[in-house]
Amino acid sequence: MKIFQAFINTWKAACGAVSSSPVILIPQGKTFLLKPIWFQGPCKSPIQVQVKGKLLALPNLGSWKGLDIHEWLAFSQVQGLIIDGQGQGQIDGQGYNWWKACSNVTPALRISNCVNVRLSGLKHFNSQRNHISIDGCNDVIVSGLHIFAPEQSPNTDGIDIAGSTNIQVMNSVIQTGDDCIAINTLCSNINITGVTCGPGHGISVGSLGMNGEVAKVEGIYVQNCTFTGSTNGARIKTWQGGAGYARHIIFDDITLINTDNPIIIDQYYCPNCVNQSQTSAVQISDVSYSRIRGTSATPTAISLMCSQTQGCTDIRLMHIKITSAHSSEPTSSKCINAHGKYTDSIPKVDCLLP
Repeated sequence: MKIFQAFINTWKAACGAVSSSPVILIPQGKTFLLKPIWFQGPCKSPIQVQVKGKLLALPNLGSWKGLDIHEWLAFSQVQGLIIDGQGQGQIDGQGYNWWKACSNVTPALRISNCVNVRLSGLKHFNSQRNHISIDGCNDVIVSGLHIFAPEQSPNTDGIDIAGSTNIQVMNSVIQTGDDCIAINTLCSNINITGVTCGPGHGISVGSLGMNGEVAKVEGIYVQNCTFTGSTNGARIKTWQGGAGYARHIIFDDITLINTDNPIIIDQYYCPNCVNQSQTSAVQISDVSYSRIRGTSATPTAISLMCSQTQGCTDIRLMHIKITSAHSSEPTSSKCINAHGKYTDSIPKVDCLLP
């Protein structure tokens, strides 16, 4: 309790400081065991949080009972926020008990309704659910992160982005039990470069359209990324029954190493349920895949499974070379209602125009 209150008092002092860029320091060599805590803005000046030590979540579910907050570490309504681990700092969610209980607790680190955020140089381990959530933000740069959780840990996404614009994620390693990065609705101008993903479920646009959601996603650029042993590579996933759009999406300069489903559009996404056919769907258009090469762990290297009623339009594949990771057998593609063109592609994509 004393440690928790010390953090609260320090934040209040920094947030209320008129001086430029007050600094909160978690010292090197120190470990702090924290219950869920909310760092609330707005603040009078930009704030820098230097995490050189280690932050640990309370490991027992019972410790969270009676709390209104479900995020572990939450920053909200701050304009000008730097969280920097300088390659040393660690954030450990100690999520093992949550995984066993299939708890619906939300992110280990949530940054919501913030502007001008820099998150860098941290190691994130074993979140209770997704490691980092960026929600309702503008102008965020994420760099130099290492995010780790066991391959079988449920719902441990690396970075989830929703309702945000002008977001950059770069030069990071993400190895988790779910999506390395997931881009959800109301997102635009998202740039992902130099990310190594795997194990994990790939870099995903979506899922979109759940429970009839009207999705709005555009301006997504994924470049110079590597997928190693991930269950998906470049993925777009939507539920039947949704609406809206996902458009202006580019996957470029991608390396695949023993990757399942290297290129996949799945408009029939419905984990753990029997999906019933519905007529409405998120409209997918203007999607480009270029300079994608490497090995597929599955025979089907390209899967464009689009809505039977809406279809996908202006799908472009250029300079694709995906071979089998396990045999000399050729890789293949499959499609439903996908429209566009391809050039210089292994495997060929017969549903698109050459």
